[in-house]
Amino acid sequence: MVRLADKIQAAPLGKTHLFSVGQAGFIVKSAAGELLAIDLYLSDCVERIEQDPGFRRLLPRLLFPQEIVFDVVICTHPHMDHFDIDAVPQLMSNDRTRLFCSVDCEKLVKQLQMEYFNSRITYVKPSDHVTVGNFVIDFVDCDHGEGAPDAVGVLVNVDSKKIYETGDTCLRLDRAISLPRDLDVLIGPINGAYGNMNEADLPQLAELLKPKTTIPCHYGMFANHHGDVGRFYEIMSGMKLPCTMMRQGEGITL
Repeated sequence: MVRLADKIQAAPLGKTHLFSVGQAGFIVKSAAGELLAIDLYLSDCVERIEQDPGFRRLLPRLLFPQEIVFDVVICTHPHMDHFDIDAVPQLMSNDRTRLFCSVDCEKLVKQLQMEYFNSRITYVKPSDHVTVGNFVIDFVDCDHGEGAPDAVGVLVNVDSKKIYETGDTCLRLDRAISLPRDLDVLIGPINGAYGNMNEADLPQLAELLKPKTTIPCHYGMFANHHGDVGRFYEIMSGMKLPCTMMRQGEGITL
């Protein structure tokens, strides 16, 4: 079996690639070979911290932090399946990676004694705009409730491709009106718990934004998180909306 790290490294230059890492974790490889990661959950820290078997990791660990050096790591909010307290310090243990995380992640950064990396850490809020290499990144509104009021969504422009990862959010069509209508990829949660969209909500967002394809995420990792991907597929098919069901560890070319 080919390791995910090897698969990412071997993905040919000249094209844009998207990889699913499980939960809400995705990796974008640009045509120039630059690497951007969003919300990678690479450890089992959630079960350890929560002390709840409902948060036992059910999907395998396909990638380890030391296997790849990223140009950009994004953590949309401080929940530990998005800001992995075991993995993020290791992902930053080089002189290259830049970390962009919501402003409410600062407490975790301090707890992890990551101040050494401060020059490469940026705290972001909706409407912030940054450019790193060929990645043009806009941080946008999302609504993850009182548990993460500063959470952000991510709009990545690279190689003339537009990828929108909603972050953890409930359905807010009123806020989505201002988003682009020429998306190549829409990625959003379907677990319907902890303030997130469910299997019927994400299709409504897809109907509004009309991306070339919609990818569901945030299901299958924990028993406590629910998420019926079969129901999502049925709804999208009934609405004749394009979707891509990505296996964990799978990569697609955009």
